[in-house]
Amino acid sequence: MSGYHRGEIAVQERAGLARRAGSAERAIRSDIPEVAADFLAQQPFLVVGGADERGRIWATQLTGAPGFLSVPAPDTLVVEALPLPDDPLAGLLSGAGTGGAAPARIGMIAIEPATRRRMRMNGRAVRAGDGLRVDLDQAVANCPKYIQEREHRTVAPGEEGGQPHPVADGDALSPAQQEALRAADTFFVATASDRGDADASHRGGNPGFVQVLTPRLLRWPDYAGNGMFLTLGNLELNPAAGLLVPDWDTGASLHLTGFARTVWDADEVARVPGAERLVEFEVTAVREIAAASPLRWSEPAFHRFNPPVAG
Repeated sequence: MSGYHRGEIAVQERAGLARRAGSAERAIRSDIPEVAADFLAQQPFLVVGGADERGRIWATQLTGAPGFLSVPAPDTLVVEALPLPDDPLAGLLSGAGTGGAAPARIGMIAIEPATRRRMRMNGRAVRAGDGLRVDLDQAVANCPKYIQEREHRTVAPGEEGGQPHPVADGDALSPAQQEALRAADTFFVATASDRGDADASHRGGNPGFVQVLTPRLLRWPDYAGNGMFLTLGNLELNPAAGLLVPDWDTGASLHLTGFARTVWDADEVARVPGAERLVEFEVTAVREIAAASPLRWSEPAFHRFNPPVAG
């Protein structure tokens, strides 16, 4: 699979960026070039998006020592990790392609905060031992905009916070979760087309760029990008979406699922510095897993292109 689907094309045209998107389309491949394979082999985590057994879209992360991601063939990614048992995508990924189950259609993004590099991929995953084999449909190298620079270290199993902790579920954001979102400078969003082809993407900005309008309603700006609109194009056809908000200090993972829509109203958009559009996200379920990741990250160096945040 290559090129754009009708939702992406519709958003590109509405935004007046069809020509830019046409130029960017050459970056969409069905294979991973050697330089990208080398990049993947150095990464300690991978963000994955997909649908659970109820059709809800979630985003999560898989982690491992560098080398846990490998490219044995240009159109294949091997991931030597599976989610925690309480992860919202545990059922999808642990059972993918086994016992008569279909391969899992997933979106992925590998991101290296220290260098602000990222690689976006999607395809069909099957369980392979204690990990996954993904037959790729698309691979796209994205620009470094809005990625905050961070260095990581790995918590040893015996260190405090090094083991997974109980899960907190809800249907709305708690006061503490609301504050975490207001302070966030990064999150990941998973979407899928009307055919179920999944995608995972990065969103970044200065703290405060995510607005918590109510315990069940978020809003964030859609800043200038490459004009592909892979996320908004999916939302044009299918409003289901999921967010992953990592806690860089503690390793906790905040997972949200719900529905998103693009706000095009010019007056609304003009109130948000740097926004070219807005996205509103209605929360329908929340899952927070403490110390889900063994990775701990340094304080960020914010990207110089981050727009200011209104007071």
